[in-house]
Amino acid sequence: MTTDPATLPPFHLAIPVHDIEAARHFYGEVLGFARGRSDERWTDWNMAGHQVVTHQVDGHRAPVAGTNPVDGHDVPVPHFGLVLDVARFRDLADRLTEQGTDFVIAPYVRFEGTPGEQWTMFFLDPSGNAMEFKAFQDPAQLFAV
Repeated sequence: MTTDPATLPPFHLAIPVHDIEAARHFYGEVLGFARGRSDERWTDWNMAGHQVVTHQVDGHRAPVAGTNPVDGHDVPVPHFGLVLDVARFRDLADRLTEQGTDFVIAPYVRFEGTPGEQWTMFFLDPSGNAMEFKAFQDPAQLFAV
């Protein structure tokens, strides 16, 4: 499979949510994702060209399976998100802060001064799905060792 970012295929991820209207507000208004196809109990979201689908599952709350210690923080697992450029990361962090987001791990610089230095933040959607958004000053450091 290709690893050229210009030709990478978009991924598809379907996640359960307990309240489709809360998910529509969070993914559409708070995160600012464009809404695609939708029905009474599900919605497609354009997550930077990737398809994330929220499906209402009555009574569902997505518990974090566990945490993993990374850079002195307990990182929730599983989680998903995007790798942004630094300006978009800061804009999103500001938007989330203004919306009163309760961060699991507040925005900060991780691995400072080492290969893979990155900005990162973790938070939960209204159904408890853990999300991480990160940014690299140098995108070539994404897989740095």
